[in-house]
Amino acid sequence: MSAVPPPEWSHIVAVDAVGRTGTMHLIADADARTLLARRLGLDALDRFEVHAALTATAEGILLDGRIDADVEQSCAATTLPVATRINDAFRLRFVAHLGDGVGDIADEEGIELGADDCDLVEIEDQRIDVAEAAVQSLALALPPFPRHPDADRILREKGVKAEGEAGPFAALAALKNLPT
Repeated sequence: MSAVPPPEWSHIVAVDAVGRTGTMHLIADADARTLLARRLGLDALDRFEVHAALTATAEGILLDGRIDADVEQSCAATTLPVATRINDAFRLRFVAHLGDGVGDIADEEGIELGADDCDLVEIEDQRIDVAEAAVQSLALALPPFPRHPDADRILREKGVKAEGEAGPFAALAALKNLPT
């Protein structure tokens, strides 16, 4: 049986301490940012801060937070570095048990989530890792295909055609301009 590696960055709050924690301002140090950048496939994670608050509700524990990060990714087209500032709110509800999958809400078809709905996370060992929740929220907030501002120019200089110039409709457009 293999051991689970420790998280790169962690801030644990015991469930019975919720309500006494107030708001939290977490800042990842340089070592944690280096490890998180590797985990998330980033070229660099220059800054990562989290503002969060936990609130006990009848449905579980609500985590309201905001991530503020400076990341560097590789351009999807040129591999040049692309700096991005992420400033994104997130909301998670921690619950004691998500269910066994039989007859759960997740099994119903056609469920629509509204603006007030949030992701559900199962509480493990009566503890909540606020930092890990923020890391997962950062992963979801990252641009999936970052693009350098000069990407189009660079690709054109290398002879790569734009999408409108290379497809079947571009060939038809070229036929339209033939002399008759």
